Amino acid sequence: MTLRGGEEAELCYPQLLNSSCRKIMRPHSVSMLIYITLSSISVVTVVLNLLVIISLCHFKKLHTPTNLLLLSLAFSDFFVGFLMAVPIMLIEGCWFIGDMMCTVYYVVSYIITSASVGTMVLISIDRYMAICDPLHYATKVTQSKANLCISVCWVSSAVFQCLVLRDNIKQPGRYNTCYGECIVVVDYVAGIADLLFAFIFPVIVIVVLYIRVFVVAVSQARVMRSQVTAVKLQGSVKVTVNKSEMKAARTLGVVVIAFLICLLPYYCVTLTGQDAYINSSTAAFVISVYYFNSFLNPLIYALFYPWFRESIKLIVTCQILRPGSCEANIM
Repeated sequence: MTLRGGEEAELCYPQLLNSSCRKIMRPHSVSMLIYITLSSISVVTVVLNLLVIISLCHFKKLHTPTNLLLLSLAFSDFFVGFLMAVPIMLIEGCWFIGDMMCTVYYVVSYIITSASVGTMVLISIDRYMAICDPLHYATKVTQSKANLCISVCWVSSAVFQCLVLRDNIKQPGRYNTCYGECIVVVDYVAGIADLLFAFIFPVIVIVVLYIRVFVVAVSQARVMRSQVTAVKLQGSVKVTVNKSEMKAARTLGVVVIAFLICLLPYYCVTLTGQDAYINSSTAAFVISVYYFNSFLNPLIYALFYPWFRESIKLIVTCQILRPGSCEANIM
């Protein structure tokens, strides 16, 4: 195959000639910069989220319903770190590992995305209960209930996304137009269902709950300021608890906002109707933006949570290998 002017086109599979997809031609320096940047983000994402997982699993003081939700989010972010290898492979616009792996990649990425959105909804509900109904929070929100909600979230996400991509699962690669391409097709009804149940409805729930949390937090802050001169022990304890809960709400609010910002580009493409055919090479940017959120989350924890910084020190120095280290008070 030749281009105008006699310049030879680079093919994904040169031996297949006209049936092969063409590579995306970039300057070598640009390709190397993209490779190094995405590879570094991928490795750091895996390492940081592994630290979060170890921290939340190892230290008993961190075994709370809220942290179980963070653990679920960390697991999805951990796997996203590995999935980032796909945009790295697609820099040249060629898919070399087969139609089955193409379908597996999209199914797994769709499930993780859906489960992450569901986890964000659960985090919003948790913060709403903690701030707006603190007297009943301990009885209504327990570790067993949190585990159940997380399990339902992941299972329902897997079932729903397998239904959305059912045609691609039945016949991988059926929509490819050339060798070296990775395309999945979502029909109109399934696409609308995915948009509604995996983005629009969850976002509405998250925004409404956090607006309510913000309003209640502001009113509580005013009450605290009016009672700041109180010297009763009971009042002092109450203020401490409320401050702790609101700090957690603010931190998780940052996590939720960062998540929505990173997820928005993909669903903007969906809303404008440009994703009838989701081509791997052209979708690499919006996918990478979403994946970047998994890199941000541990950094947010490190910035706002002292326990995470303390746990990193204990993990890096191998002090968690000492007997009884799981009982350490890192709060």
